[in-house]
Amino acid sequence: MPTSERSLPSLSNEGGTPMTSFRTVSAGGLEVFYREAGKPGAPKLLLLGGFPSSSHQFRNLMPALADRFHLVSIDYPGFGNTEMPDPDDWDYTFDHLTEIVDEALLAIDFTGPMGLYMHGHGGPIGNRLISLHPDWLRWQVIQNANVYEAGLTEIWDGMRDGLWANRNTETEARLEALLEPEAVKAIYLTGHADPTKISPDNWNLDLHFLARPDARRVQLDLFYDYRTNTARYAAWQRRLRREQPRTLIFWGQGDIFFTPAGGEAYLRDLPDAKLIRLNSGHFATEDCLQEIVDGINSFYDATFG
Repeated sequence: MPTSERSLPSLSNEGGTPMTSFRTVSAGGLEVFYREAGKPGAPKLLLLGGFPSSSHQFRNLMPALADRFHLVSIDYPGFGNTEMPDPDDWDYTFDHLTEIVDEALLAIDFTGPMGLYMHGHGGPIGNRLISLHPDWLRWQVIQNANVYEAGLTEIWDGMRDGLWANRNTETEARLEALLEPEAVKAIYLTGHADPTKISPDNWNLDLHFLARPDARRVQLDLFYDYRTNTARYAAWQRRLRREQPRTLIFWGQGDIFFTPAGGEAYLRDLPDAKLIRLNSGHFATEDCLQEIVDGINSFYDATFG
């Protein structure tokens, strides 16, 4: 398994606190960055994150769960520390991102029955992975990852009526506002009860990556391609009703992108799912970490013994 020189030699420090390793693997001709924690052989949990972050968003969650799970989180192309090929030569679509994630998981042999933790953009990528490998899904954690029209806030109106209907310089310019510093900061702070609990390192790191050449074009390409996700909502809902996967839902009630109704809608298709409503926003792991850790541990114990 190819890894970078930055890989840590151990997953625990001298005091026994679980640590995270930082690695790269070749997938689709790219050097793909990923974080890994926990011990191989433990139950697997794949963490799929959302816009505009990277695996950095799971920096606290991974060591908190590493005593009982084997965890991996991948930076998608154009996000975080993974390569960002020229968008003139590389298609930034959710199908393509999923292909890279799939190849990376196969390369590091992180396959087979597992839990999928899906947040934001991680929802469409995770649902595509499940379509490719239905036998991989043992259970799932949904954290503000929407698959219902009722879950879309008014922010999406600008995409649906503008960029998706007619992509041009004018409709792109309207969406570029979401990539400005104040908007990126607002994604982290909106809906959170105590903004002082949200580290500014989050948006400052995202803004660092967004300042790279072509980075805004990459995100605009993905904003445009998001229309393919809403087109698949009905199919993903049918799969939920048919398969009834074991599901735990965390939903930040003040999310800037997804309404509380998006979380409630899952219960129509998954009546046995557990929904935990959080007094939080889009990045609930920032201020509700312990609730999420306790919820995952309790759910796993109750489901699998």
